[in-house]
Amino acid sequence: MQTRITPRTLRVVVITLTCALIGTPSATAQIERVVDPTWTMPRTPDGQPDLQGKWGNKTITPIERPAREERAFLTDEEMATLNQRRAESQAAQDAAPAQQYEAGRNVGGYGSYWLDSGDTVLSTGQTSMVVDPPDGRAPIKQWALDAKAYNLANEGDHYAHMSVWDRCLSRGVPGSMLPAGYNNVYRIVQTPDHVAIQHEMIHDVRIIPLSDAPFIDDRIRQWMGDARAHWEGDVLVVETRHFHNRGWIASSFAGGRLKGIPTSTALHVVERYQRVSETTLMWTVTIEDPNVYTAPWTISMPLTAEPNYEMFEYACHEGNYAVSNALSGQRVVDARDGSTPEP
Repeated sequence: MQTRITPRTLRVVVITLTCALIGTPSATAQIERVVDPTWTMPRTPDGQPDLQGKWGNKTITPIERPAREERAFLTDEEMATLNQRRAESQAAQDAAPAQQYEAGRNVGGYGSYWLDSGDTVLSTGQTSMVVDPPDGRAPIKQWALDAKAYNLANEGDHYAHMSVWDRCLSRGVPGSMLPAGYNNVYRIVQTPDHVAIQHEMIHDVRIIPLSDAPFIDDRIRQWMGDARAHWEGDVLVVETRHFHNRGWIASSFAGGRLKGIPTSTALHVVERYQRVSETTLMWTVTIEDPNVYTAPWTISMPLTAEPNYEMFEYACHEGNYAVSNALSGQRVVDARDGSTPEP
């Protein structure tokens, strides 16, 4: 007797196998909406899964789950409603830019057309990008939250308290893969022994060897760390170590509570890239830093193919005058208020 494999059966098999590879607690529900069971993985000339192309991650889904939301996923109807509300909100914002400017709100960015932060929730229907712990919240230690608050309260006193993004340095790893207000596209290029990821925001380029060679000397620490990659089936696994302690885990306003949380030299990041359809590449990252968090935690989200997107250079001011201008402006405020900044 022959067993007939229906499209539904094939879909279940594909989802089950994919979840086993991704390995996150809610992986089944997460990818069910985006996996294509009839799609065949393209290959590079040397037989690797072909992840090449331009991929975007702009979205209105928050990184951490809102306190009022207890569920991990939205229904299809809720997704449609939120997307419609976003469209209506942007239309209203664009219809009256002058009034917002005159009221002193969003000066220089009063219309949605100045930004490109997304207008839909994630296609997976997740209520947060954080999928582990189950509550969708990063397990941040109190000292790290206090350090973030101190920097925010004193960012006008010294450049060291300012965002590493504002200082045009780097968004780090995994921060460079998190959505922001604009420039949310990444170009992936593969060779037989390397994978390169070009980040539109701050124009970082990660050149990642497909190698089991030892990591660099432990005395060498870097903004983006030192990475090694390997294939587990059709999943690209990237492990990154050797960070210094001058970065932030997230530097964009879109990072919410995570913006400004410091990194330490113990940071260890493992990313997994798995293409599940012609237009979807799942990105999952597990973050471990025992100095900053009480336990490892995981972000997972779909990246969407953007073949017609034109990537532009992200150029900070010549000499980054924005930093010196901001600090000099704060000195005027200090003189007016009679306060004295830290040395």
